[in-house]
Amino acid sequence: MSKPNAPDELVIATSRKWLEQAVIGLNLCPFAKKPYYKQQLRFCVSHANHLDHFLDQLEQEIRLLLHTPAEELETTLFIEPVLFQSFDEFLNIVELSEQILVENQAIGIIQIAPFHPKFQFADTDADDISNYTNRSPYPTLHLIRESSIDQAVAAFPDAAQIYQRNIALLQQMGINGWEKLGITYPGNEQS
Repeated sequence: MSKPNAPDELVIATSRKWLEQAVIGLNLCPFAKKPYYKQQLRFCVSHANHLDHFLDQLEQEIRLLLHTPAEELETTLFIEPVLFQSFDEFLNIVELSEQILVENQAIGIIQIAPFHPKFQFADTDADDISNYTNRSPYPTLHLIRESSIDQAVAAFPDAAQIYQRNIALLQQMGINGWEKLGITYPGNEQS
C-alpha cells in the first residue's frame, strides 16, 4: 500500500532532520558533515509512479553526479517517499540500481548506500537498535563519489571501526534515546 504524496519540502525537511540529528549529530557517518555544510549535498525527491520511472530518475541523478564537479555537487540523497515501502522490495531496487551504475560506466566512480525506514541487517531482529544506523524517514539511495570516500577514509584512520562504534553508541542510547532525536518515519508504525 502506497502513501499519499507528501510535498517535496516536507520530505526534504524530514530527511534533513534525520541527517542533522542522527547521521551528522551522532556522527554515524563522519564523512557526511563536510559536504552537508559546504552545500555540496543534493536532496532529490523522486516523483515516480512506477519502477521504470524511478529507475529513469535514478539514472538522471547518477548522470548529474558524473557530469558535475565535486566542488559543486559531491553527493546526492535520492529519496522515494511513495514507492518501495517493503524493505524486501527496496533491496531488489538496490540491485537494479547497481545495474544502472554498470550501464553508465560508473562502477568505481559512484557507490550507492541504501537507507530505509524498515532497514534490517541480516541476522538481526526487526526491532534491533543496530538497524537504526541505516533507518531513514523514507526509502533513500545515497549516491556517493568513490573519490570522496577515499579522501574521507584517508582522513579518518579508523574508518573500519565506524560500524562497530555506531552499534555500540546506539545500544548505549537504546530506543528511548533514539526517539528523543525526534526523527519521524511518515507512514510507518515506528516513531
